[in-house]
Amino acid sequence: MVSAVFHSPGDSAAPTTAPVSVSRPTTPATEAPKVTKPKRDAFDWRALMMRVLPPVLGMGVLIGLWGIATMKGGAFPTPAATFDAAVKLFADPFYSNGPNDQGIGWNILNSLGRVGMGFGLAALVGIPLGFIIGRFEFANRMVSPLIALLKPVSPLAWLPIGLLVFKSANPAAIWTIFICSIWPMVVNTAVGVQRVPTDYLNVARVLRLSEWKVITRILLPAVLPYVLTGVRLSVGTAWLVIVAAEMLTGGVGIGFWVWDEWNNLNVAHIIIAIFVIGTVGLLLEWFLMSLAKHFTFED
Repeated sequence: MVSAVFHSPGDSAAPTTAPVSVSRPTTPATEAPKVTKPKRDAFDWRALMMRVLPPVLGMGVLIGLWGIATMKGGAFPTPAATFDAAVKLFADPFYSNGPNDQGIGWNILNSLGRVGMGFGLAALVGIPLGFIIGRFEFANRMVSPLIALLKPVSPLAWLPIGLLVFKSANPAAIWTIFICSIWPMVVNTAVGVQRVPTDYLNVARVLRLSEWKVITRILLPAVLPYVLTGVRLSVGTAWLVIVAAEMLTGGVGIGFWVWDEWNNLNVAHIIIAIFVIGTVGLLLEWFLMSLAKHFTFED
């Protein structure tokens, strides 16, 4: 309690009283319950086994069936004979004994160079063309019938046109890669542009953004996953087609190398080339999928 002090009128000085602080009862603070995290192993062996074991078993089954099929001999080589040939082949993959006798490493690099040239030209033409088709209705109505007409044509059907125009096998092969790579990029880019929400474009119209800013700031970030999907499909098709194109045109390349080994009746080298072609295609696919995951952001 606070007591009041009364003073009489005759007092010369009024005594002062010290302020009294009223203390309130404090409640004990409740401590937050400690959350114990479950202990995790330093390394998830089960996840590793589920990732590694199925592919290993698949390869084992394939090699086992291959070995059973070649037990009685014949023209088809056994897995052991093919492995021995691969060891000798990759012991010196970059030898060169003239234009028609080079190691498998040079043949792979030459094929990748043609694929890179044709694919790069297709990207320079196809991606901007896809933006134009998806952005402008008039261009879409004008170009879409041509794409629908030319897209189903086999890529090798364009090879004679390339030989006629360029008069050389190497540009003709690059032309074939270009024509087979361009369609997935054009179509996927156009579809991506058409699926951009109209609200984004309405805001750009209100802000009076230029067409270049609309493309770089609105369309490109939204369309990038579609573009990367088209690029991934295109590079797979390009690597598939180059082998057949090189078989027909000759020169240094993995396709020509396979055909040359067939003329020499070296079936073991043909089987090795099949595995090499598949491995290179798998690496290209993995690289582009990693690129797509890096540039694709989820909301």
